[in-house]
Amino acid sequence: MTLKNKITFLISFLFTLVYAAACAVIIFLFANFRKQDFKQRLEEKAITTTRLLSDVKQFDEQLLKIIDSNSINKLYDEKTLIFNDKKVLVYSSIDDKKINWTNTDLDQLALQKTVFKVDEMNEIYGTSSLINGRQYYIVISANDNYGKRKLEYLVYILVLSYIGFTIITWVLCYFAVKKLFRPLDLFYESLAKINANNLHSRLVYSESEKNEISLIAKEFNMLLERIEFAYQKQKEFTAQASHELRTPLARISAQLENYILHPEETAKLNVVLKNTHQLSELVDSLLLLSRLDHIDQALKEKVRIDEVLYRCMDKAHQEFKDLKISFDIEEAEITDRMMTVYCNASLLQIVFSNLIKNAYTYSDDQSVIINLHFKDDTVLVVFKNNGNCLTPKEELELYQPFMRGNNAKHTHGIGLGLRMVHRILHFYGFGIQYQVQHQLNTFTIRFSHI
Repeated sequence: MTLKNKITFLISFLFTLVYAAACAVIIFLFANFRKQDFKQRLEEKAITTTRLLSDVKQFDEQLLKIIDSNSINKLYDEKTLIFNDKKVLVYSSIDDKKINWTNTDLDQLALQKTVFKVDEMNEIYGTSSLINGRQYYIVISANDNYGKRKLEYLVYILVLSYIGFTIITWVLCYFAVKKLFRPLDLFYESLAKINANNLHSRLVYSESEKNEISLIAKEFNMLLERIEFAYQKQKEFTAQASHELRTPLARISAQLENYILHPEETAKLNVVLKNTHQLSELVDSLLLLSRLDHIDQALKEKVRIDEVLYRCMDKAHQEFKDLKISFDIEEAEITDRMMTVYCNASLLQIVFSNLIKNAYTYSDDQSVIINLHFKDDTVLVVFKNNGNCLTPKEELELYQPFMRGNNAKHTHGIGLGLRMVHRILHFYGFGIQYQVQHQLNTFTIRFSHI
């Protein structure tokens, strides 16, 4: 069942239930009112009869006529009985209507003073009164035919209105909900047409209408823009990665073919090995970038920055024999807390190694300057090198994959080092900033203390 049909059914069902309860309450209240009203009329008859009896000394024919003229035919199927203190019938109205009344009822009347009960179609009211020093029991029975007819007519009207209004409500709810959900149907139809080939499409909505569907459409369009941007970046990354992978593979293939033709030229094998290492480095970098999105942040540990830096510098010296590193800690007294951050040691080593390699590669004299100092509650690690600086445009794309500036035309690299550095630091909430200070390329990493 669709949401539209569910809402229609729920609203209609609730109306049906509430209206049925309202009709039942109206019928119950009117029936109770009719009963109390007729009881009051019977009670008034009993009071009138009592007053007549209190005005005479004894019962005679004239008294009977007076009672009959004041009571009979006033109510439908009316019957009046009067009993003396010995519970002997001393008067009965002059009709043939019978009242089912027993001595037990008289005993109850003597105790309770008044009794009201329903006997088949009639309602009976009894009362006891002290008249001229003697106890009398007056019982009046009648049928509230007029009141019952009004009650039946009320029930008839309510049943018909219940059926009619219920049908009307169900029909109106169906069309009203269908009309209200029309924008949502259009929203769904537009959404169903969007796929990977037309991510540029946008949902149409009215800026003037501030309903929920317009808000959802607006937010979904913003989501589509982000998805389209990410999709385009992914396509560009795939194209660039394919190109970068194709280049060393083509070189390796060509060099192997030359070696087959000229097996005596063994020097070509060193070139093949170099290209193979480049290809392996590129594949490892791509795999690391793909795994960064799935690394659990819970895998953190206390890491000393200086220890990781020393390991990276030793590794860099082994790889680059002509590398010159100047390392300085601008603090007289150093504590463990000052040097400790909360991250992954292996990933932090990748960050430092890439920055050292990057500074060495683009330095004019193969020298790297590393400064470590403290500011407020943060640790700043600065990597500097002389060489050609980046243009403002290149700075904006500095951390994009396979980005290489004009200063990289005659250098070896794959263009993923700074991308990995940025992703790793961003993953742990650390920051990195590039600046040109005193004609030096400067990368500053900002670590927060644990």
